Amino acid sequence: MGIGVSVFLLAIGAILAFAVDVTTEGIDVETVGVILMIAGAIGLLVSLVLMSQLSHRRTGDTVIREERY
Repeated sequence: MGIGVSVFLLAIGAILAFAVDVTTEGIDVETVGVILMIAGAIGLLVSLVLMSQLSHRRTGDTVIREERY
């Protein structure tokens, strides 16, 4: 799950939890919204941690070439 999907889940979850006022039988829309927000937040944290680790790997190794005449 990427950053975009995580932000999308956060947004949809917030809309369902705070803006939608629907009464249904069997499904609590507010609970579904909270679950989506939690999933989006976890996905966002995991994406940021993985991106941070990958950027450290790329910049950690520097090779300097010496010119020979």
